[in-house]
Amino acid sequence: MTPRRRPPAAAVFLVIVTVFIGDSLTCHPAEYEVNNECCYMCPAGTRVGVDCTEFWSTSCLPCVDGTFTEKPNGLKKCFSCTSCDPGSGLTVKKFCSATSDTVCEPREGFLCVASSDRNGCAAVRKHHSCEPGQYIHQKGTASSDTQCSPCSDGTFSDGNSTTCQQHTQCEELGLLQTTAGTTSADAQCEKQGQPR
Repeated sequence: MTPRRRPPAAAVFLVIVTVFIGDSLTCHPAEYEVNNECCYMCPAGTRVGVDCTEFWSTSCLPCVDGTFTEKPNGLKKCFSCTSCDPGSGLTVKKFCSATSDTVCEPREGFLCVASSDRNGCAAVRKHHSCEPGQYIHQKGTASSDTQCSPCSDGTFSDGNSTTCQQHTQCEELGLLQTTAGTTSADAQCEKQGQPR
């Protein structure tokens, strides 16, 4: 009698993997799988307290303050609400609820440079500052940067104004011009005959 040969270990493994994959559980879209059971998901704003068994349905608990779930789920923990850090230039546009995360927007003086997936803002930067000799042609908004334009001859601005101002006309005031005006500074005047 000839001894039976044992199949190689790889062949046994392949058969086991094939059987396991073939018998995998497919749950309905409104269910989640746990311990080879299909359990009904908890609604938005709640999380799983206790998984279902063959005798009991899923037990759900509400999300506590500062946490949320936006969709039906099989989660054991709710997600933490996003914080809109004022130090980073963000402020709250819409507060977090049990069914939706916080939505942030830029603070005054900041421009959104990275959007979040909820029509909010995830990252900001300060608006561009105009240089002396320029005026603010268009103020920055949450979605557009400040636009600067140069002052024309005979006018000046320190970069913080929405218009350029006319240089002081020393002669018209009966004064002597000591320093000519530039696009970033006014003309300097003094009384005529005043000692220097």
